[in-house]
Amino acid sequence: MIVQKFTVGKFLTNCYVLYCKKTKEAIILDPGVDRKHETEALFKSISENMLEVRLIVNTHGHPDHTCGNGVMKEKFNAQILIHEEDKHMLGKVGREIAKYFGFQHFSPSADMLLHDGDIVKFGAISLKVIHTPGHSHGSISLLGKKEIFTGDTIFAGSIGRTDFPGSSQHEMQQSLKRIASLPDYLEVYPGHGPTTTIAEEKRTNPFLHGI
Repeated sequence: MIVQKFTVGKFLTNCYVLYCKKTKEAIILDPGVDRKHETEALFKSISENMLEVRLIVNTHGHPDHTCGNGVMKEKFNAQILIHEEDKHMLGKVGREIAKYFGFQHFSPSADMLLHDGDIVKFGAISLKVIHTPGHSHGSISLLGKKEIFTGDTIFAGSIGRTDFPGSSQHEMQQSLKRIASLPDYLEVYPGHGPTTTIAEEKRTNPFLHGI
């Protein structure tokens, strides 16, 4: 699997384009693009690599991760996937949330709902959905063979906020336990900030100490 990272939007969200090197089938993870030049840079990369975008996947429903869903769907005719617990943050409600935070764009409703244990497949690549609530009720992580995409559940040295509506400190603690139980070698691609590893976070992240 090839991973391309684009840091986009006012909250510096990590938007990932993931693709199968053999088939060129791709997914876009968390398209928080809200400005024209960001969209153009992403489109250019996809075109230059001759990718076929099949899916748009959101790790959760906050607008800095979903505001580009509509633009991507229109461009690539791809389906939007999100966990069932965060589906209410898209569509009409999503428009109001996006407006409140000053985003220019918002997401249409989801085409398909995800659940814990589901498989997101593109080309020869399979990513397992792990429900990791806490930052939101419907937050997910996507687990591959050597990597995990954690959205706003865990960052390098930190974790996602739990003081938003729909957040839960208790759920976050359970999700962190689940992530800490994964193999140390996994590379962690978070929703914001630099890439890290499970081993590094268990060693240095204060929120994982004692778990």
